[in-house]
Amino acid sequence: MKISSILWLAQFVEKIERKHGVSTEEVEEVFANGPRVSRIERGDVAGEHLYRALGRTDAGRRGALVISARDASRGERKSYGKRKK
Repeated sequence: MKISSILWLAQFVEKIERKHGVSTEEVEEVFANGPRVSRIERGDVAGEHLYRALGRTDAGRRGALVISARDASRGERKSYGKRKK
């Protein structure tokens, strides 16, 4: 899957920064660094599904994104590391 742009909605930017301590710059770094993207759930609207992107920021922070951004859990990090090799 090729991601060509990220649309930032103000309510999500505020949430990921306040609740999860993740900046928009970090999210964009994850996408720029070639994350593993997978569909995790079908959306209610045709063609609008939920996806997860697992990757790293330039500083090595690992993250997962689903209409939000946060630090990846230990299990997600292990899963990402195994598939990356």
